[in-house]
Amino acid sequence: MRGKLLPLAGLYLVQGLPHGLQSGLLPVLLRARGLSLARVGLARGLHAPWLLKLAWALLVDRWGSPRAWLALSTAALGLLCGLLAVVPPAPAGRADLPAAAVGLLLLLNLGAAVQDAALDAAAVRLLGPGELGPGNTVQVVAYKLGSALAGGGLLGLLPSLSWPLLFMLLATTYWLAAALAWAAPALRGLPRPPPSGPSHPPRDVMAVPGTLWTAGFVLTYKLGEQGAGSLFPLLLLDRGASAPELGLWNGFGAVVCSIAGSALCGALLARHWQLLSLLKSVLWLRLGGLACQTALLYHLDAPGASLATGTALSRVALLSLCLQHFLGGLVTTATFTMMMHCSQLAPRTLQATHYSLLATLELLGKLLLGALAGVLADSLGPHPCFTLFLTLSVLPLLGLGLAPSTLA
Repeated sequence: MRGKLLPLAGLYLVQGLPHGLQSGLLPVLLRARGLSLARVGLARGLHAPWLLKLAWALLVDRWGSPRAWLALSTAALGLLCGLLAVVPPAPAGRADLPAAAVGLLLLLNLGAAVQDAALDAAAVRLLGPGELGPGNTVQVVAYKLGSALAGGGLLGLLPSLSWPLLFMLLATTYWLAAALAWAAPALRGLPRPPPSGPSHPPRDVMAVPGTLWTAGFVLTYKLGEQGAGSLFPLLLLDRGASAPELGLWNGFGAVVCSIAGSALCGALLARHWQLLSLLKSVLWLRLGGLACQTALLYHLDAPGASLATGTALSRVALLSLCLQHFLGGLVTTATFTMMMHCSQLAPRTLQATHYSLLATLELLGKLLLGALAGVLADSLGPHPCFTLFLTLSVLPLLGLGLAPSTLA
């Protein structure tokens, strides 16, 4: 199993780089070059190729091997980063993004989406039933580390890291990862999908046992958690929490606790814990943690409550943040394991497409409440809003009672 997990860890770490780069580092670099806030915000539209991830997954399933797609897409990412190294984000005296840089960043997202589909296909075909827990732990933890390195890690080097040096560093990393993808013995031994005739992918994908239930679960299981997670730190700030302390614990502390939760989930699954039983337990714990955060918000609005640095109430609030990220890591790894188990029930010619469908729905569910949480808080108020998040967090618990036996 080690021969499978080590290359997957390296490749999933590299897969997390574009997310950290474009969500954490690139906006700061563009703003430092003089781009307006509006233009920096519009740069997020460069993520558009990810919306077509299902199409890329279908190509991976139908033609070639995941190893070839993975090596070629990763090498292409290195080439694009090399080209970006010689295209500055904004020429002197101008405050807009050159068309060449826009095109290259768009292609970078296209390559990252293809690489993501190929790596997921490789993992689905490579991991055996008893390896899904450790394999998905490696996936989640390595991806988060890659995102943190590209976002926070490189951001810390920003004063001494020029635009060309940054992208040449990323290009070198991608080329090394492409060599790993091509040379890793475990990936060389991946079976090629058998040739198949014409098919109807949407119908075939939905016909896989357990797909409808899993799709509904992954779309809803993060709704309450994401809504609360996006609002709770801001509400603490409004009530007097220290911004530097809150940033430290909700940034670095959150990543550490989330990784610890993912690692614990993998260890429990490796000890043959029943997947749905473990998922039910951690969902109950997450619901309890969210109930504690809701009660804390009510208490903070009472006369005399203070979140000043060093107070007991401040420590409890920060501890609740870390606890929820820890439990979120547990829930996420268990859910990704279940998704991969469901995708392994599909024919080999549809496994990448099937997993990409589930992953897209999982991402949609996470973004939905995260994006709408502020609107809900402004219109309903924080207390009714958190009551809604609690209610939404009950839905996946109710849904587990209807889980098909094929996923047990």
